[in-house]
Amino acid sequence: MSQSHNRGLVEDFGRWREFSAGMWAWVFHKFTGWVLIGYLFTHIAVLSSALNGDAAYTQTLQGLEQLAVVRVLEVGLLAVAAFHILNGIRLLFIDLGVGTALDTQEKSFYASLILTGIIVVVSVPVFLEGL
Repeated sequence: MSQSHNRGLVEDFGRWREFSAGMWAWVFHKFTGWVLIGYLFTHIAVLSSALNGDAAYTQTLQGLEQLAVVRVLEVGLLAVAAFHILNGIRLLFIDLGVGTALDTQEKSFYASLILTGIIVVVSVPVFLEGL
C-alpha cells in the first residue's frame, strides 16, 4: 500500500537532507545541463557579433575578457562542464552494467565531484591570469 503525504501549500525543504548521493547526482546533472544550455545561447549571442565584421567580433571578445566577472564565470563554466561530462561517463558505465551496485554508484559520484574540484583548482591560475 502506498503512502501519501500532505505537504500543504509550501514545500518542505527539510527533506533535501534526506537525499541520497544518487539523487544529488541527478539534481546536479540536471542543473549543469540547464546551465550548459544557457551558456550555449550566450555563446551564440557573442558569436553573432561577427556578423558586424571581424573587428566587432574581436572587440567584443577583448571587452569580455577584460571583465573579472567573465573570468570567474569561465571558471564556473569549466566546473559545470567537467562535472556534467564526468557524471555522464559515470552514467554511461552504469548503463553498460559496470558498477551498478549502489555503493559503487555512490563512490563514483563522489569521485566525479572530487575530480571536478581538482580540475577546477588546477585551472584557476590559467583563467585568472592577467587580472
